[in-house]
Amino acid sequence: MPSAVIHTPHGDINVTLFSETAPNTVANFVKLAKDGFYAGLRFHRVVPDFVIQGGCPNSRDGAEGAPGTGGPGYSIDCELGASNPERHSPGTLSMAHRGPNTGGSQFFVTHSATSHLDNKHTVFGRVADKADMDVVMAVRQGDEFSIDIID
Repeated sequence: MPSAVIHTPHGDINVTLFSETAPNTVANFVKLAKDGFYAGLRFHRVVPDFVIQGGCPNSRDGAEGAPGTGGPGYSIDCELGASNPERHSPGTLSMAHRGPNTGGSQFFVTHSATSHLDNKHTVFGRVADKADMDVVMAVRQGDEFSIDIID
């Protein structure tokens, strides 16, 4: 099972990726990370006790668009329902979108259980342990990050 390491100013966040229940979302995330898409981006949205969100190319220094409004130039379908029984518990990695089947590069990691997002956003990974969750909780809006994939 592949995993990801999200490097932040507060330390690394190790994440297990769910390639069996969200294969297309994981493949997209892995491709973007390996292509360097996420390098130099910032967490553009941090809502205490809810989520940290990143993956918008408009959060990169020098970008012209508003942070939170960009993507990779294409959309991917959501992977929901019986084939993906994962739920939004604390430390869940999930695909952000502006409506069904409009995700692409933006993702979020939950601070707490967010059951109202279940079957609306594709869960495609989870933070590995408490030490990683401590880093998630330390992330602030504007923090730069990069992502490495471990096959």
